[in-house]
Amino acid sequence: MPEQQHGFNTADTVARVRGYLQGLQGRITDALEAIEGPQSQGGARFRSDAWRRESASPLQGDGITRILEGGRVFERAGCGFSHVSGPRLPPSATQHRPELAGAPFEAMGVSLVFHPRNPYVPTVHMNVRMIAAGQPGQAPVCWFGGGMDLTPYYGFDEDAVHFHRACRDALAPFGEGLYPRFKTWCDEYFYLKHRNEQRGVGGIFFDDFAELGFERSLGLTQSVGDAFLGAYLPIVQRRQDTPYGEREREFQLYRRGRYVEFNLVWDRGTHFGLQSGGRAESILLSMPPLAAWAYQREHAPGSPEAELTTRFLQRRDWL
Repeated sequence: MPEQQHGFNTADTVARVRGYLQGLQGRITDALEAIEGPQSQGGARFRSDAWRRESASPLQGDGITRILEGGRVFERAGCGFSHVSGPRLPPSATQHRPELAGAPFEAMGVSLVFHPRNPYVPTVHMNVRMIAAGQPGQAPVCWFGGGMDLTPYYGFDEDAVHFHRACRDALAPFGEGLYPRFKTWCDEYFYLKHRNEQRGVGGIFFDDFAELGFERSLGLTQSVGDAFLGAYLPIVQRRQDTPYGEREREFQLYRRGRYVEFNLVWDRGTHFGLQSGGRAESILLSMPPLAAWAYQREHAPGSPEAELTTRFLQRRDWL
């Protein structure tokens, strides 16, 4: 991408952040393929779909969407890198920066959602991103966002504690108050208002973040990205061979329906991508391959299914 495109970000800064993000995508997809195992034993591989938006489109840029489907462990896993620029920052990105409404922008990031096959393995989401924007003739404004959150179908305290501990440790070098702040932010963000229900057991979330200055804000964002595999893979390894039957599978699909509802109705990342004219196939890689809905479904008191909502989908201090 040309230096100073849309009037912000030097070429070396863009190259440095882009290189980190592409390396992160590669490390994560390699690790998932190792979990899947050999193809001869049912393991799956990521399909790599490189794409580019040409200058004729209002949104320019490129990216790589990596998607794994029908695997032994992961029914669908998507991990996308994108680097785009456009003439007008969409409304979903200017809720807290109204002075930048309609400004030219540049955005890059890695976003992933993994949907495991076994209902005892939780779905996970992670993304890290940088956005820069500026009105013509003004100095650009750059900020970061991201986080990770865990969405179990069957809850285990040790899994939630491990995940939150990894989140806390990733933020610790940047300030002791960041984990409780970002944890609360995550609880408030990943909340289905129309259901009065949390999406999962949370994690950390931050957006419009630049208060540490460029270098340390970037360092924090990288620390979150680097912590992901250690936060999630031990849970996968602990649960992936747990026996399950049709009851657990039906409940998993039912709960996946809630995941779809959040992503389409409330998620700012989805809205940003679609409002800015992004590539829909890549933006919607977070969708599960199968999901289900049921009218006023009830679960027996004390059952693991009932315990998910009464005990795990509640805001609490896991540490």
